[in-house]
Formats: sequence, C-alpha cells, structure tokens
Amino acid sequence: MIVLNNVSKYMVVSKQKKRMPILRQLRLRIEKGEFVYITGSSGAGKSTLLKLLYKELSPDQGEVIVGRTPLSHLRRKDLPYFRRQIGVVFQDFRLLPTMTVAENLEYVLDATGTPQEVMERRITQVLKLVGLSHRRYATNLSGGEAQRVAIARAVINQPKLVLADEPTGNLDAKNAMQVLRLLERINRRGVTVLVTTHNQALIRRFPHRVITLENGEIITDKDSYTTQ
Repeated sequence: MIVLNNVSKYMVVSKQKKRMPILRQLRLRIEKGEFVYITGSSGAGKSTLLKLLYKELSPDQGEVIVGRTPLSHLRRKDLPYFRRQIGVVFQDFRLLPTMTVAENLEYVLDATGTPQEVMERRITQVLKLVGLSHRRYATNLSGGEAQRVAIARAVINQPKLVLADEPTGNLDAKNAMQVLRLLERINRRGVTVLVTTHNQALIRRFPHRVITLENGEIITDKDSYTTQ
C-alpha cells in the first residue's frame, strides 16, 4: 500500500542556504489495511512524512509509492484524482465555520462531482458513523465534535487511506479516546490508517504498530506497543 525507498527531505535554513535534513533515507513498507502510529518528539519529521504521502511535499531523494503509484510519476493534472483516494485529518479541524455540518460535507462531495442522490446517502451514512447531527453549525461544535466532523469529511469520499496528523492534540482524554475508537472502526472497514501522535497513553490504550522517528530517522518499528 505504502512504500518509501531511501526517502530524504531537507529544509533550507539561514542566509547561506544550508540544508538541514527533516527525513533521512527512510525505508518503510505499510500494507493495505494496517493501522499504524507514527510517533516521536516535536520536529522528528512526523507531519513531513504525511505530507509526502498526499504529495503536499515531494522528497529530495528517493521514491514514495502510494497504492501502485510512484508519486514522482504523478502528473499535476492527475493530483486531484490521486488525493480523492486519501482522507486527511488535521489537528486544527479546518472546518468552514459559517456552514452546518452537512454543508461542510456537501462542499467536499460537490468538489468531486458527486450526484445529489449519492451525496445525501453518503452524508447520512457518514454522520451515523461519527454519531452527529447534520443540522448544527461548525461554530457550535465542541472540540471533540469538530474533530469527528473532520473525520467524517476525510472518509466521505470512501478513501483507501486515512492520514490523521495529531488528531487528538487539542482534545481532552475522553474525546481523544472517542476519536481513536472511531479511527479503529474505519480501519476495520479495510481502510489503511496512519496516525501521528506523541500521546503514549493513547498508544497503550489502543495498541497497533508503532513507528518511532527521531531526528528524521526510524529508530523503532514495533508490531504493537510495549513498555520496554
């Protein structure tokens, strides 16, 4: 499903244009249907890795393959179609505040040309999945509710891959657990799920494969969380 072959990414710092590595020669394989945590301290490269997977960024070295697509071969005109296969969940929700929950979802479906009758059915299904009413405005939602709408938006086009970048970072413990349970339900439907997090308590509570980054390198890759 996902393959990284010797992937490196740099950022330019200082007036001398010195390049500093964010990711260093990553070699990684994630199979279809896996649930994987990407963890590590701030600045370890977690968010950069996700951005490479949905091609907001491109590697400076190596190849990223998502599905059967080497992303270096992806043409600009094909990028919107590629991204329809991926749902992205952000820590800051990124909902349109003047719209209702349903209108936020309609906006996504309309952008992909979804017929009206299909649109209504999908909105009903996905709101049932996340346990929310479609009539409320985004500004009237709690943090946990807003993140569940963000997840609904990420999965409404039935993606094969969901990338969640610190999805519980702004939530209390109770809402964080609800979000993880929801991501597990989505994963049980056959969707590959990658979650960046530094929350070790959640990883212990919901154990899955854990990949730990440090200074842009993979230092551990474990099938499930251990305390060792």
